[in-house]
Amino acid sequence: MSIDRAMFRFAGVMVLLSVVLTVYVHPYFVWLTVFVGANLLQSSFTGFCPAAIVFKKLGAKPGCAFE
Repeated sequence: MSIDRAMFRFAGVMVLLSVVLTVYVHPYFVWLTVFVGANLLQSSFTGFCPAAIVFKKLGAKPGCAFE
């Protein structure tokens, strides 16, 4: 699995998890959704993503997600 694909998958899971937590646990979990979205936005401009660094250390291969 490529780093890009792992990062997209992780972001999707985090958004869905935060929505479920917002609905069933506490409304303040919406801030987790905001954080994930803000991180995706800043990484699209800067190219820096902490999750990508972690996935690289876990052995994900660099490369495009859509190859």
